[in-house]
Amino acid sequence: MIWIELLKDFVTALGLMMILEGVPYFIAPDRMRVWIAKVSELPDRSLRFTGLMLMVSGLVVVYMIRS
Repeated sequence: MIWIELLKDFVTALGLMMILEGVPYFIAPDRMRVWIAKVSELPDRSLRFTGLMLMVSGLVVVYMIRS
């Protein structure tokens, strides 16, 4: 039943991500609108690089915690 434990961990991580993503919208929705407008003006290359760096950083954090 290792799959059930893995699924529980995944769903827990997904739920935590949703909580963290929702906090800024709840606390300061007006500032988030401004920030989203600024982000939408960035070139695709900058957004891709930022996304890649966030994924790599997240992978490193998970690896360090889980090992």
